[in-house]
Amino acid sequence: MKFRVEVDCTPLEARQFVGLPNVEPMQAAVMAEVERRMLADMERFSPDAILRSWFTLVPQNAEQMQGLFLKMFQQGFGGGAGPKPE
Repeated sequence: MKFRVEVDCTPLEARQFVGLPNVEPMQAAVMAEVERRMLADMERFSPDAILRSWFTLVPQNAEQMQGLFLKMFQQGFGGGAGPKPE
């Protein structure tokens, strides 16, 4: 035996029927706060600011860059500890 029940109602009506609280005012307040914070911090996330923060991590002269690459290759290709191929 099969029963099929089809209910046509809005989400608000379903929440009210089940007895759940109305959270729309809280959602609106939270979204307004999120929007306010995003707009306030928009300058921090501009492409120019992001690139400037990335390039402060890059070595400034050729000797530092060469040392960085040498260290990377030595660690990546077995220059450090680890089993040697036979």
